[in-house]
Amino acid sequence: MSADPDTLAVYAARAADYAAMAEGLDDQPLAAFLALLPPGARILDLGCGPGVQAAQMAAAGHHPDPVDAAPEMVALAKARGLPARRADFDAPLQGPYDAAWASFSLLHAPRADLPRHLAAIHAALKPGAPLHLGMKLGHGEGRDALGRFYTYYTREDLLDLLTAAGFTVTRADERIETGLSGQPAPGLLVTAHA
Repeated sequence: MSADPDTLAVYAARAADYAAMAEGLDDQPLAAFLALLPPGARILDLGCGPGVQAAQMAAAGHHPDPVDAAPEMVALAKARGLPARRADFDAPLQGPYDAAWASFSLLHAPRADLPRHLAAIHAALKPGAPLHLGMKLGHGEGRDALGRFYTYYTREDLLDLLTAAGFTVTRADERIETGLSGQPAPGLLVTAHA
């Protein structure tokens, strides 16, 4: 698997902490995303973590395909009764999907890899299907206080990459996100359509 081993090690060691944090996240972005979907939508949850959002998708009558590179996260998602599977960003996507949810997961991919990951998601989506993408704003690549690898983007760069991959961006909201490290950081929540 091509996932960063140090990042995976953090998620392995802090899986329970991450799950507890995910339970307390604002679910308004997910509710807005679900409102865009047809009944019984098949949804790629790329970087599903402990499966909190995928469980909400399933509870709303949809069919999530939750994937994560960290086996500990896959185990937590499976414990919720989800069909979670282990896969990194390079694994073939099992589309077609009615939608894709990539909430602060692709920020772990190196900058050089993001264009092909976005292209793969676009190819796996049905025409017009929505993508929710959450990323951190900033510049460069580096490790956070916990040792996880991050790539940061400006708003303009990220929107340009989505457009180049064939998406039409319909919404982009900046907000401050506090993740597992406990450090508030600017993020961008994007809705785009294939």
